Amino acid sequence: MKRLVMTAVVTLLAGTAPALAAGDVEAGKAVFKKCAVCHAVEPGKNKVGPSMAGILGRKAGTVADYKYSTAMQGSGLTWDDPTLHKYLENPKALVPGTKMAFAGLKQEKERDDVIAYLATLK
Repeated sequence: MKRLVMTAVVTLLAGTAPALAAGDVEAGKAVFKKCAVCHAVEPGKNKVGPSMAGILGRKAGTVADYKYSTAMQGSGLTWDDPTLHKYLENPKALVPGTKMAFAGLKQEKERDDVIAYLATLK
């Protein structure tokens, strides 16, 4: 009986796994090298762009000691999986006026992977 209950629980939890499970963390770490030119992964370390530590669930434009564009500060975005997908595909389309000069990650797999990696950064 316990085995049946455990199997049911595991099956239920697997069906509710977040979309991040689609990404490969190690592949995302490699893709992030494109981002690392401007973004650090250590908390409190800003470069040309803000630190990516703890980005998932964070309100856009709120990293301490980083000067955001007015557009980003007023975007009202919260960095979750769907929002990051849209932003990373084409930053200027989602937030016109952003300071981010990066053209975006056009391949969905790259976005899945880098978001999976970002999810590991606490």
